[in-house]
Amino acid sequence: MDLKIVPKTGLAGLKENWKSDALSGFLVFLLALPLSLGIAKASGFPPAMGVLTAMIGGLFVSFFKVSPLTIKGPAAGLITVCAAAVAEMTSLNYDPALHNPVYMVCGIILVMALIQIVFGFLKLGSLSDFFPHSAVHGMLAAIGIIIIAKQIPVLLGDDPGVYKGETPFQLLADIPKFVAESHVHIAAIGLISLILMFALPMLKSNFMKKVPSPMVVLLLAIPLGLYWQFKHDYSLVKIGDFWGNIGLNADFVAIGTFPFWKYVFMFLFVNSLESLLTVKAVDGLDPYKRESSYNGDLIGLGAGNALSGLLGGMPMISEVVRSGSNVGFGAKTKWANFFHGVFLLIAMLSMIPLIEMIPNAALAAMLIFAGFRLAAPKSFVHTYNIGKEQLAIFLVTIFVTLAEDLLLGIAAGILVKFMFHLYNGASLKSLFKAQYELLKNGETTVIKVTGSALFSNLLGYKKVLTKLEPKQHVIIDMSATRLVDHSFMAFIHHFEHEYNANGGSFLIAGLENHTALSNHPLATRRKKN
Repeated sequence: MDLKIVPKTGLAGLKENWKSDALSGFLVFLLALPLSLGIAKASGFPPAMGVLTAMIGGLFVSFFKVSPLTIKGPAAGLITVCAAAVAEMTSLNYDPALHNPVYMVCGIILVMALIQIVFGFLKLGSLSDFFPHSAVHGMLAAIGIIIIAKQIPVLLGDDPGVYKGETPFQLLADIPKFVAESHVHIAAIGLISLILMFALPMLKSNFMKKVPSPMVVLLLAIPLGLYWQFKHDYSLVKIGDFWGNIGLNADFVAIGTFPFWKYVFMFLFVNSLESLLTVKAVDGLDPYKRESSYNGDLIGLGAGNALSGLLGGMPMISEVVRSGSNVGFGAKTKWANFFHGVFLLIAMLSMIPLIEMIPNAALAAMLIFAGFRLAAPKSFVHTYNIGKEQLAIFLVTIFVTLAEDLLLGIAAGILVKFMFHLYNGASLKSLFKAQYELLKNGETTVIKVTGSALFSNLLGYKKVLTKLEPKQHVIIDMSATRLVDHSFMAFIHHFEHEYNANGGSFLIAGLENHTALSNHPLATRRKKN
């Protein structure tokens, strides 16, 4: 394959690449169907609304200026926000016969989506760079732990009504009780499914790498569930009247309350940030090295979220596991995302009786695996290797998120980051202001950083760097910089790689005047006294 020949777009791209995109879309569909059901159920939504959300993400969002290889749909990272929003809307005590708490959350999603679209038109997609890496990764790890804690009793077959309302810490403490009260046959399916989810990716067979693990799990779990004749209401997926439940369902009765706007901004923050980070990651996997428009992706995402919320669906993002799989399956254009939506539509037209044979324990195993990926031990080790201060930020974010909520968790992580920066010599003024001198010396441009280079003033430096003409000789001189943090180090090295790959000459100078806080190449660096 010639990496220089970028696939065509639009109808020409469909004609050119329909075989590879349709195949990838089908394989992603096999992955997306059970995950969408499980994510919706864990979020407090009807399971089929997860499929509706993924359908909209494929059939509708694909026609916007979104990232070419990302898959849009419900994500495990939003489970905690969705479930908390449904619980809080329920606690407002509106008449449930007139105001379904799920539809009240749909109203929140729709308002969030409109703000998201405005942010895209205002070109605010780059705001994701403001948040420090360790705090963001801590937030995602905390979400993973919450998912695992909430799905363990489902995996073991316990009645979900017993543990409803428990905090993550309480759920983790109650694991021995869940084990003691488990239903043997349900737990057997759950544990077998969990083992398969972890074991199958380790196999070196090329054939197995092309078969999504969740489908292998379902091929085993459904026959076992039929053999053991599951009869508990909470043991099997319930779809109900899927098409009859789709309508103009968003309910704005709570728009004048604090909880409504609290979750608008919580959804906006987590949804936009996680999606933009996924777009950035998938761009790095793209064999054609295409650069997505963050603002275009934000607008498309907002449009999809608006339609999903209006019709009774969930919030969607550019989902990292499905998007990464899409790249691995050989997708070339946005049509792969479209085809994945087509196959989901076909499933809802013809496969609902089969879908209702899926044991919830199997879905719980898939979600626990997704949670483990977010909170894997290697994430803790990697963060520690970058620096002890990064691990402290990471752990504080996790603890506060588990104890309170996502917004307070990320705020606590940012606060700790600021404290470390001040301790390491950054001035109050430099926390938010990019301080530099721009010098021209013949054909060489020198950017001399005179203050500190931090996550919180990164947007200022990014603004000047992105205005550089291509294929020039550029030096960023850090010799006088008091502090260079990990987020800035990650950004500047990525920029160096991209600029030089496009024919330029970008050089980072002056870091020899600094002491690294760890042996990691992207560790925070403090100027020597």
